[in-house]
Amino acid sequence: MNTAHSTVVYSADLVFPVTSPRIADGAVAVEQGRIVHVGDRRWVLETLASRGATVHEERCEGVLAPGLVNAHTHLQYTHMAEVAARNYTGFDDWGDAFDLAYARNGHDWAAASADGARLSLEAGVTAAADVVTDESALGALHDAGMHGIAYWEVYGKSNADWSPEAREEVRQQIRSIPTPPGAGVSPHAPYSLEVQPLLEIPDIVREEGLRLHIHLAEAHMEREFDGIDGYAAPGSHGGWPELAADSFRALRSHGIGVSSTQFVDHLGVLGPDCHIAHGVYVNAEDRALLRARGSSVALCPRSNEVIGLDMPPVAAYLREGNPIAVGTDSLSSSPSLDLLADVAALYRVAREQGYRANDLHQRLFSAATLGGAAALGLHVGKRRIGQLGVGAVADLASFDVPTHDADVALAELVEAGAGRVTRTVVAGVERFRRP
Repeated sequence: MNTAHSTVVYSADLVFPVTSPRIADGAVAVEQGRIVHVGDRRWVLETLASRGATVHEERCEGVLAPGLVNAHTHLQYTHMAEVAARNYTGFDDWGDAFDLAYARNGHDWAAASADGARLSLEAGVTAAADVVTDESALGALHDAGMHGIAYWEVYGKSNADWSPEAREEVRQQIRSIPTPPGAGVSPHAPYSLEVQPLLEIPDIVREEGLRLHIHLAEAHMEREFDGIDGYAAPGSHGGWPELAADSFRALRSHGIGVSSTQFVDHLGVLGPDCHIAHGVYVNAEDRALLRARGSSVALCPRSNEVIGLDMPPVAAYLREGNPIAVGTDSLSSSPSLDLLADVAALYRVAREQGYRANDLHQRLFSAATLGGAAALGLHVGKRRIGQLGVGAVADLASFDVPTHDADVALAELVEAGAGRVTRTVVAGVERFRRP
């Protein structure tokens, strides 16, 4: 049926708008890629009829919700799943295996990233923070019609490398990212970039009005420890900024134990336009810094497990009010691109860490939708996603879970929602339907 000039009404036994109460026998009306009504199915249909709209109804199985937002991934590594086929003892161990796979000949990054986008849509993901290292993978989100941000990754730059030409190359690279969706830069990590690029990349990004995304507090060596002469004294810089070290690694080589979070904060990297990936090795002061700067944390527990890292302090993030999102990372460090598998892992970790509040299901599902949108700066305005509300972009996903009780349905989504997507709609266009 041609519905190009009609209002499409997606209805379901349960609708979870995220930003408003759950609706039994609910519906979402969509016109030209945006949501025009959300509410009781009967009311939505009557309202549309009263203004003479031509309506086409699509009934969805189970629960209808906003499309999921994967707040950290590398779609170009989709064909490197052999790296994640075993477990590692830490970041260096995993990195050696990754480097071997990355260096082999014959990579088709465009095809790999396209497959990653397809797998994402099949998992109900309609938007992503996609970190891209090779230029041919830059168009994955754009070509798949997905939302989110493609982040050009800057890796391995020393102070000596950071010439005017290198700065201009970054500017030109981000201007070449196919849009929509959005564009940004990912200065890889505090241990892979020296001070000058870490200082100046945020300025370049902010001059262009774009977004930042950095791997932070992921590796064991990024945690704070008691260094020489009290340089890592909790609650104090302890004088380490005055050392004017060339890099985070230089601080470590001199026995300075400041955390990587405090290090990049000193350089001005953090802010409401920057979200971090992983956030495993953070203490209370680090978490307070992230809150103060307005930086969200994309938690990737299954990737951490494969690499051999600890679990992030999920319970502490929740109790203290840090804004959180959820990421899968790539298939080079995770079993799948199904975001709800990571949500289920976060649920288990939070309970194991002693989080007992009865809001856990709601907060984790919100993290996978609205929280991801907020991490990417896409939770407000005309481009807003991660929610079902009037005026928002019509990104929807339906999940085959029992609907006799809304609380039970939400618990099922969070604890066992992986593999249960029945339909994915991006900007009002169906991108996946389960056979």
